[in-house]
Amino acid sequence: MKNFTLLGAAGYIAPRHMQAIKDTGNNLVAALDKHDNVGIIDSHFPETYFFTEFERFDRFVSKLKREDVDIDYVSICSPNYLHDAHIRFGLRIGADVICEKPLVLNPWNLDALRVEEEISGKSVNTILQLRLHPHMLALKKRVDAAPPDKIFDVEVTYITSRGNWYYASWKSQNEKSGGIATNIGIHFFDALTWIFGGVRENEVHLHTHDRAAGYLELERARVKWFLSINYDTIPQSVKVTKARTFRSFMVDGQEIEFSDGFRDLHTKSYEAILDGHGFGLDDAAEAVQITYDIRNAKPKGLADNSHPLVALPLCPHPFEREEMVEFL
Repeated sequence: MKNFTLLGAAGYIAPRHMQAIKDTGNNLVAALDKHDNVGIIDSHFPETYFFTEFERFDRFVSKLKREDVDIDYVSICSPNYLHDAHIRFGLRIGADVICEKPLVLNPWNLDALRVEEEISGKSVNTILQLRLHPHMLALKKRVDAAPPDKIFDVEVTYITSRGNWYYASWKSQNEKSGGIATNIGIHFFDALTWIFGGVRENEVHLHTHDRAAGYLELERARVKWFLSINYDTIPQSVKVTKARTFRSFMVDGQEIEFSDGFRDLHTKSYEAILDGHGFGLDDAAEAVQITYDIRNAKPKGLADNSHPLVALPLCPHPFEREEMVEFL
């Protein structure tokens, strides 16, 4: 049984990490979050010590070390901009690290973490669950078996509706979340380069507060991509089903279905990490670079190689609408 701590226990993704720690037969010793709405811990580890202040959490971990209680892993589910600092904390206390994506926001952060890994002798792992999805594994096998000169045409659409709360949270701040391409799209960019190879061209056609779109030319694919948090961008055929999320992954006109199969992917990720086969800094590097480049690119506008949804009308920022301004 390994001892874990968890930073960011009140976040959306934290329960999946708690479940994965439990499913793999390990123990959550302590958890941290500045918010205290963490009752979900009782469903997994009711004996876990919980802290709302990092200083007290840090003191507790130091006390455990003095009592010869090792922290084997630090799991990180905190806001994106804190990942780098929290990874460094984990390595400093002599633990291996499991960090949600994005591992970091900037490519140079990875260089510094490689040094920290070497100094500590510990490893940094990240969650790239699409690499473990059975349909993505099947697609990679299909691409690897195709003739080497075969270039695939890919169209990726991911729309996950967010309400007005999103614009009042850290997720709407590019310097903290990395923007839409990082916040909701980085796992797609990782899967694309894992399956189809490295980037040859990266064009950004659209990048606003609620959507981003562009074109990626990879070694073995031409990719049109569109990401959005705006419900209005969901196709009407999907709206009638009352769904607020739409995913589509088209390869040469064929839909790759992956809406299901996510339920236990965090547990599978933990199993691989504990077995010494996790995804590390080098695995995360390509997608970190892609999203950094997207965030800093000047959008070109509608082009011949744009995703079809780029042509949709743009919407004002919710906080700029007359009724919202009056409310605020």
